[in-house]
Amino acid sequence: MERIILFDGECNLCNSSVQFILKRDRKGIFTFTSLQGKTGQEILIKHGLELSVNSFVLMEGDKLYLKSEAALRVCKQLTGFWPLFTFLLVVPSFVRDFFYNLVAANRYKWFGKRETCLLPSPEWKSRFLE
Repeated sequence: MERIILFDGECNLCNSSVQFILKRDRKGIFTFTSLQGKTGQEILIKHGLELSVNSFVLMEGDKLYLKSEAALRVCKQLTGFWPLFTFLLVVPSFVRDFFYNLVAANRYKWFGKRETCLLPSPEWKSRFLE
């Protein structure tokens, strides 16, 4: 199953999250693209989402997951103790996403913003779609 993570390429928190995932995805099951890039925009259009979507997005096969559900589904595949966080899926999404939205709304203020998207290191370049 193809698993693509769409992330905000201008957000420092999001870029750090991608680096975090790359280091813990030892099987290399995730590929990445920015929400702002051509591939990210095509995926959003294909799934009927607004091009200005403001969320961490996981595409697994033909299904899209947003916000906390996307993040927890990614945790499930990582090495270490991160899969334990999937127990949070029993918490109603409106509760999980309240906290997700709080961080998302303040991410530029708290973590900063880049002028350009992340350039992957040579060892991870093949994991990025563009």
